[in-house]
Amino acid sequence: MDRKKKRILASVQKPARYTGGEYNAVIKNKEEVDLRFAFCFPDIYEIGMSHMGLRILYGVMNEKADIWCERCFAPWPDMEDELRKNNMKLYALESGDALCDFDIVGFTLQYEMCYTAVLNMLDLGGITVRADERGEDEPLVVAGGPCAYNPEPLCDFVDIFNIGEGEEQMIELCDLYKRCKAEGKSKKEFLALAAKIPGTYVPSLYDIRYNDDGTVASITAKDGAPDVVVKRIIEDFDSVYVPKKVIVPTTEIVHDRVSLEVFRGCIRGCRFCQAGYAYRPVRAKHAKTLIEHGKEMCLETGYEEISLASLSTSDYKELPELADGLLDWCEPRNISLQLPSLRADNFSVELMQRIQKVRSGGLTFAPEAGSARLRDAINKNLTEEEIMNACKIAFENGRSTVKLYFMIGLPTETDEDIKGIAELSQKILYLWKTHATNKKRGVKITVSAACFVPKPQTPFQWEAQNTREEFKRKAQLLREAITAKAITYNWHEPDVSFLEAVFARGDRKIGKVIETAWKKGMKLDGWDEHFDLDTWLSAFEECGVDPAFYANRERSADEIMPWDHISTGVTKRFLRCECEKAYRSEASPNCREKCLGCGASKLLCGGECDA
Repeated sequence: MDRKKKRILASVQKPARYTGGEYNAVIKNKEEVDLRFAFCFPDIYEIGMSHMGLRILYGVMNEKADIWCERCFAPWPDMEDELRKNNMKLYALESGDALCDFDIVGFTLQYEMCYTAVLNMLDLGGITVRADERGEDEPLVVAGGPCAYNPEPLCDFVDIFNIGEGEEQMIELCDLYKRCKAEGKSKKEFLALAAKIPGTYVPSLYDIRYNDDGTVASITAKDGAPDVVVKRIIEDFDSVYVPKKVIVPTTEIVHDRVSLEVFRGCIRGCRFCQAGYAYRPVRAKHAKTLIEHGKEMCLETGYEEISLASLSTSDYKELPELADGLLDWCEPRNISLQLPSLRADNFSVELMQRIQKVRSGGLTFAPEAGSARLRDAINKNLTEEEIMNACKIAFENGRSTVKLYFMIGLPTETDEDIKGIAELSQKILYLWKTHATNKKRGVKITVSAACFVPKPQTPFQWEAQNTREEFKRKAQLLREAITAKAITYNWHEPDVSFLEAVFARGDRKIGKVIETAWKKGMKLDGWDEHFDLDTWLSAFEECGVDPAFYANRERSADEIMPWDHISTGVTKRFLRCECEKAYRSEASPNCREKCLGCGASKLLCGGECDA
């Protein structure tokens, strides 16, 4: 590290975020590689280093001898101030080289509120922010992740979007880039070839026209690009690459542990959940494979905690064998096993006893809605009896802390549904009083309520979001209904959720708003202390864009969505059918009970998922 970097790091709050040099970080000779890739996470180090996707793609690319993948994270304002004051560029941790020195700069888009951070990192790294102004000698900018299922708001800034799972696609893209670079092809020629790689969306190869009312009139592919870009998936999930030597951070991060991904996809079909539809079909690993991976990763990192990761871990078919196999090895070594994704309807005494063998803590469940009717409408497939039984098991086995997650503003919701959240919480409190075996420490029930955000590629993509005023009214209604001191109530402010809805369902007109807000100082919008709605509203007004048009407007069934040329494999017809069921409060069976023909299984050669 040069003298100037050492000097500025002495002036920032957490210098370990920017030093690199962690155990298991990959160092290569840049003169001996053909392609340099900067994996950029548009949030701070502690968040990004906890992300499983970063660990996987970092390992996948560095397995290739001719590719060197490095990491870069959004700097906290104190570090950004030092970089700009000293005329230094944002750099990758492994080599210390500026982002503008790389061949490809890739961003993972995990959350809509990271969009200004993407622009800020490009600018800090010495890269032209707008794609159409970027020179031939500047890095290619790619992006992927959940938000890429509606990439349109960032199309002004990104050259290529990777749609779906990137383990294979990213290597194919890198190989094409190396070949085109060796042959002296232009960026335009490269982009035309890249669009032929399945799962690759090149925004510059699509013309978007709008109606007079602001809705999308047509989306037209050109120069040989596909009319619809279908996501990529890994078919043989049992043999997919798993990073054994994950980087061990030198400072505390959010999820500082081994993460074992047990399966991808979800059998449930909750109608509000983008991940539940975007990650279909279900593909799982065998318990024996996971046990060996867990052992190896602990030995290679020294971690003393393993977390089983998926959208709903308790739905994993081989969970008993996996839990027993891991605990046989973990227990004598005092390594804990955590199952963060539990459902109340398949929670059991046996499961409880397994997961608390080494260390026990609180339990978290997500009923999402306060009434059975609304839970059916959102297809949660969870009865009050199942919720109460899960809590009863927890209390009888010594647990006294339960967290409950709900949403307010869901389609078809009434005030009675809101009050039902308080009633359910009160019933759980009474259950503790009558069934707890450990009353010395008291009980702590936490009710958290988030604001519903209609997401693309879900049955609720057509729905209007509640206004901010309506969210506040409902939040106050719930606050007044919760009277017991043992129940703590937390709720998410609607201002951020409002913008999240705008970005989630936005089109290309949103790009100029994002750029304007960034120029006004917005850059870490996911952090409360750096979020300013007034600045954003000023940017919308300056650009002549009405945010309510995107957040608070119900779409018609035949409206062309800005993301209709991006496919998760789930058909629009199926999503519309599920939306109509919601208004009849009609639940659908999960994938394990009955295949409803959503279309996602057609992405597999055999046409059958592992539900």
